[in-house]
Amino acid sequence: MGSETGVRAAYHEYGGELLGFARNALGDTQLAEEVVQEVFLRAWRASDSFESGRGSLRTWLYAIARNVIVDARRHRAVRPTVAHRDETEEMHRDPGADPYDRLLARIELREALDRLCPQHREAVIEVYFLGRTCADLAAELGIPASSARSRLYHGIRALRDILDENGWLAP
Repeated sequence: MGSETGVRAAYHEYGGELLGFARNALGDTQLAEEVVQEVFLRAWRASDSFESGRGSLRTWLYAIARNVIVDARRHRAVRPTVAHRDETEEMHRDPGADPYDRLLARIELREALDRLCPQHREAVIEVYFLGRTCADLAAELGIPASSARSRLYHGIRALRDILDENGWLAP
């Protein structure tokens, strides 16, 4: 499962099934897609812990999915639902694109976000991806709006550097 070929095969075999499972559990297609992405990211990272003698790959993936769904429900209870679609998500929704390629792009973006410092990551996610204003974020955090804007600026700049380093951005 740890190799790219193994992840691709597992995704093709179980991705649609897990998407249906997550959609039924959450009632939200977009969130279900994020859950499936997280399932395969966790499976890829923990592939060394999979033991075929203890159960099937399918069972293992469903166990991961149940945990991710619980996490998603908790997160959704804390954060209000965003009314609009992410601009970046729309860029990756090319109907001709391979769903595996979209999954890998989302995994790479998530890993790039994970490399940001917590303050910058929070600003980028909250403002750029979730559509909140810097003023709202600043009020929630109890900081000046200029500090929130600065965190956003430096976060996006660092994110671009990371993505460029990984070959995402055109020269």
